[in-house]
Formats: sequence, structure tokens, C-alpha cells
Amino acid sequence: MRVAVLDDGGPLGAGTVQQAKHHGLDVAAIPKPAGIDSLAQTELEGKLAGCSAVIDLSGPPGLGDGTLTEEYGLVIDEESLLSRVRHSTAMLLAAEAAVGVHHHVALSVVGVDRIGTQGAFRGLRLKEQMVTRSGIPYSIIRSTQVFEMVDDVADAATEDWIVWLPPVQARPVAGDEVATLLAHTAAFPPLQGVREIAGPEQFRLDVFVREGLTAEDEHRRVFTDWRSTFFGSRVRRNDLLPGPDAYIAHQLYSEWLSDRTGNGDSTS
Repeated sequence: MRVAVLDDGGPLGAGTVQQAKHHGLDVAAIPKPAGIDSLAQTELEGKLAGCSAVIDLSGPPGLGDGTLTEEYGLVIDEESLLSRVRHSTAMLLAAEAAVGVHHHVALSVVGVDRIGTQGAFRGLRLKEQMVTRSGIPYSIIRSTQVFEMVDDVADAATEDWIVWLPPVQARPVAGDEVATLLAHTAAFPPLQGVREIAGPEQFRLDVFVREGLTAEDEHRRVFTDWRSTFFGSRVRRNDLLPGPDAYIAHQLYSEWLSDRTGNGDSTS
């Protein structure tokens, strides 16, 4: 079985390709930033030819969804974002239909159904709607914040060297475990619905970012303010938490941080 992985350049690309191979799948990796918008429809169809499934990783909000400024953090032009999402998603789904792809696996974010009317989440909600209405069998995997995105979360919320975040609850998750679930999902029949994945620990979003800013030259400070947005969206206390049926991953944030800083073998 051949599966295409549309890699948006984020932390999940290589991991998802590797996990798909571990599931016995033949993988065609397509770098999305240079692959979708720059391709003609026929070229995209050629890259997807022979694929039974497509894993689209262009889900979680990122710095590419807006313009990063020193004064206001990430500034999002929502209408421009919606236009880009509409164009690229329509092009991908049309190409899939043309070559007979029978399973579209879309990466999304926990909470998009609650906060999908503002900021980058508007684009994500639009993408989900287009997938569900496309007629192509689908599975939507909604993930909580991925450990590997902690620096992007901080950068998006930085104003004049202060990281401002709403004090909301979160359950961040290891990217490797999200990649495994995506590959596993692609190897089986479509869900025709949504499945969530979250990490094993719950703590505030500002704690997630504060503990993740570990670089030696890091001088930013993290503060909380309910008026602060998360990638352009107003978020309530529990909006980023998964439902009771979510798959709960295993790796702890402290373990990931230890590996990240090279202290995994420390005995202290």
C-alpha cells in the first residue's frame, strides 16, 4: 500500500514518514511548502498516482500563518490565510479524487471545534470542513500542542521580549507519538470522523512554554494575561483540552526536555 505524506516542514514530517514505513507502507514524501502551491494540478496528480492514502500534516497553526512582529507578536491576516487554505486544500482534494485516493488523513488541533472562529484556527476549521464534505473517505486526527512546537508557540506570543500567554490548561504531546498515530490511521480503514491524541500530563500553557525555553542565550520572560491570544484566537480555560475518548500518549514532557538538552543519561 502506497501513502503520500505531505510534509509542511514542521517537526512531524520525518517522523511520520518513518512510522509509515514501520507500518509496512510504501511512502511518497511531498514537501508541501514547495510542493502544492507551486505545482500544476496535473503535476500534483502525478505525485499522488498510485497512492491509496494521503497524510496531510499542514494542520497545526504555525509562524507561517502570519507576520511575526516585535511589537505585537504574530499578526494574522485571516482573510489571506483563508484564501490560501481554500486554494491549497481544494487543489489537493481534487488531485486525490482524480487519481482515486480512498483515504485522506488530516492532522488538526484539539479545540478547533470550540475556537475555530478566530485567528489561525479559522483556517484549520475551514480545512476540516472541506475534507469532510469532499466525498473522499477521511480520518481527522486532532492533536494537542506538540512538544517540538514549543519554540514556535513562544515566538508567536512574544511582544517586546515578553512572552504573553493566556493561562489556559493544556496537555502537550510528543511528536513521535502523534506521528505513530497518523501512520497507524493511514494503514487502516477511514474513521469517517475525528480522533484526538493528548499527552499524559495536564498543566498550563505558560508552564509548557516557560519550561521549554532552555537555550543558553534565552532571555525572554513568560507572563500570563487572559487578554492574550493563542495564534490569534481567544482561548478559554479548557478549550485546548481533549475529550474523554482521546488517546493518551505516554512520553512525559520532562523526559523530552531532558533528551532535548542532552541530559538523558544524567544520573544527577
